[in-house]
Amino acid sequence: MFDFRLIVESIPFLAKGAVYTVQVSVLAIVFGLVLGWMLGLVAVSGVRWLRAIAWGYVQFIRGTPLLVQIFLIYFGLPTLGINIPAYWSGVIALGLNSAGFQAEIVRAGIESIDRGQTEAARSIGMSSFQTLVFILVPQTIRRVIPPLTNELITLTKSSSLLSAIAVLELTHAGQAIIARTFAPFEIYAAVAVFYLVLVAALSRGSALLERRVFVNY
Repeated sequence: MFDFRLIVESIPFLAKGAVYTVQVSVLAIVFGLVLGWMLGLVAVSGVRWLRAIAWGYVQFIRGTPLLVQIFLIYFGLPTLGINIPAYWSGVIALGLNSAGFQAEIVRAGIESIDRGQTEAARSIGMSSFQTLVFILVPQTIRRVIPPLTNELITLTKSSSLLSAIAVLELTHAGQAIIARTFAPFEIYAAVAVFYLVLVAALSRGSALLERRVFVNY
């Protein structure tokens, strides 16, 4: 029989795992935002070798599984003498992965702006840097908010893969309870509800942010 009592008793520990999930996701998305914007701007720059590096990075990230990337950071780097704790390995792996997708979002956002605006800025004496900072980037930010918030939601769900390296996030917390109680259906159902609540909160926050930005635009 479905044991609701077990779910209730497991809520505090699962909530602790959910907190770790949020922490890892926020740190990773911030890291990914910084690196992703840098790569996105490089991808539209006039320096060919920098564009090639950005392109290669994006192709590697998009062409390999996230789990393999996590293993490369956590298990691969120690062979090179670089030892990173599981928690920070997870943050770095998720951030690097997110940066690859965010770079493409930023690049597409910049390239979607009518080229006439760039030409108009140049005609009034603005440099390439000024055009980028004052004309292109502000418009790009508004355009990329929806896909970037979707990326945050995807990253939050992808953090469940960190259970493979024993990071105490939500999925790993559920696995720890199952190892003790032998009740996978009840616990995984509770884990699914926790993820559903997290994603619903992020989706609501995303909708409010989009509405605020586009109303003020």
